[in-house]
Formats: sequence, structure tokens, C-alpha cells
Amino acid sequence: MLRKLLLLFCLALVSGLFAQEKEKKQTVPDSLKVWFVKGKSTLSFNQAAFNKDFPTAGINSLALDLNGTFELNYDNAQWRWDNKIIASYGVAKVTDEDFQKSNDQLVYNGLVGLRASKNWDYSFIANLKTQFSPGREGVRQKATFIPAGQTKAVTKTFIIEGDKNSDFFSPAVLEFGPGMSWKKGDNNNFKFNLAPATSKITFVDARFTEEKESFGVEKGESLRYEIGASAQGYLKVTIFKNVSWENILNLYSNYEENPQNIDLDYLTNIVIRVNKYITSNFTFQTIYDDDITGAFQVRESFGLGVSYGF
Repeated sequence: MLRKLLLLFCLALVSGLFAQEKEKKQTVPDSLKVWFVKGKSTLSFNQAAFNKDFPTAGINSLALDLNGTFELNYDNAQWRWDNKIIASYGVAKVTDEDFQKSNDQLVYNGLVGLRASKNWDYSFIANLKTQFSPGREGVRQKATFIPAGQTKAVTKTFIIEGDKNSDFFSPAVLEFGPGMSWKKGDNNNFKFNLAPATSKITFVDARFTEEKESFGVEKGESLRYEIGASAQGYLKVTIFKNVSWENILNLYSNYEENPQNIDLDYLTNIVIRVNKYITSNFTFQTIYDDDITGAFQVRESFGLGVSYGF
């Protein structure tokens, strides 16, 4: 629990340090700038509490979620180099249970482009996905109790943490390869990249493959190599003055094994800005990887938070 709270604090501190750069006066004219920096951090929370006399016997809960995005881009007449880091971590607590991890990801997306035409670049991508802290298998446990103010017993199912099944850099997925990228304008709000010869390496600590396959890595191994095609797309739309809609799509097909089973990672994020510091966020993510689960993984969150951007 202490480690999780410290991690949230460190992420908030780093985001705050980056945000302080906004106060520095720009001395370079926009026409001569080749480096562009921006970032945003948001701390969201959800909370529900009921006293013992509440007739419907609700469950007390608390959830905290910290999200940060940092971009460092270089762009001149011939070359561009885009770097984007996405970090998020969340914890949740239900009734008398301990805090449990509810969200955990660390993503780096990098692209080097050589100008081919007005909108097209020859490109080389390097993307890395992993997590901050250990993950544990969810174990379902039933409990029967009589809610306050009622006489009939009810049974509810709670999920508690079981054995560790993942850790930092276990898994870690690295994709890299040459391709072509297309971008409209200079604001990076609409772009995509096609890479027909993309290498994909999945890393897992050997302790997770001692007895069985883990995250597509065979028993007794610590990495899995694939060669295939990848497609990545990004679209950000301003729906209303204070409402933005961001979409990130990643697709991958393994040439050597079941190329028709395309790996998918889609993330959508709707931000409603109340004022400079208060925002409401809705996030939806779905992941499909035939080598890991063979089923769609879905994550959804909604909350009110404190946000700071630069």
C-alpha cells in the first residue's frame, strides 16, 4: 500500500516539475523553433460512502487515478522526431479491504521521420509498453451478511488479490520497424503510420514461465519474437469549446502465426474541461491479443479530477 501511494506521489511530483516550465518566457520566435514540449497530468477520484443506517446498504469505496502525458517533438524542414510518454496508475479500496491496483501502464511511442512529400514521411517507429508495479490474479470470494435495517441475508462476491502474475517489465512489449507516416498540419491531431516489417518482442521474467506459458512467452523462455505488420492511428477532435475527444488505435498482425488474428489496442478519452484546473474524464480501452487471452480485455473509468497542462 505504501509503495502504491509513493508511486502516485512521485508521478504527481514529476508532472508538476514539467508544468513549471510553462512559466518560463519564450525567447525563440515561433518561426525558428524546432523543439516542441507539452504535457498534462490529471488526478481523478471517485468516492462513495454510506452510514450503517442507510436502507439500501451500499458499499463504501474510494478510487484514485493519476494520468500523465508528456510530449517532446523535434521538427525542421527535413526531419521530425516525435516522442510521447503515457503513464497512468490507479488504486481502489472497497469497504474494509486493502487498497488494490486498478490501473497501471507505462507507454513510450517514438517515431523518426524523413520528409518524403508535403504530408508523407519515411518513418521508423519504436514503441514500448509495460507497467509500474506487480499485478496479481483476482480471486473471487463470496460473503454473506445482513444489511443494516434489513432482516434478510444477502450474498455478495468480492475480488481479492491472489498470487503475483506480472511485474515491472514483465511483460514488456517492444515494437520497432520502418514504414511510412502521414500527418495533416502541424498540430499532430490527425496522423497514422504503416509499418509492413515490424519486429515485436515480448519480455517476461523467467519466474513467470517456470511452470507454464505467460503472456505468449513459452514455458522456460523469457522472450518471444514476432515479425509482422503494424498500423497506428491518432485522432483528436474538439467536439465543443471545452470538450475534446482523443482516439489512439494500434493494430498488429504476425506473419508467421495466425496472421488473421490481428492484435488490437484501442483507447478513447473524452475530456470535459470545467475550468483551467478541474476536468471530467471518461476513458475506455479495449485490448485483444490472441497470444495472451484470446478474448477482449476492457477497461473503463469515469471521474472528476484536478488537471494541469503546459
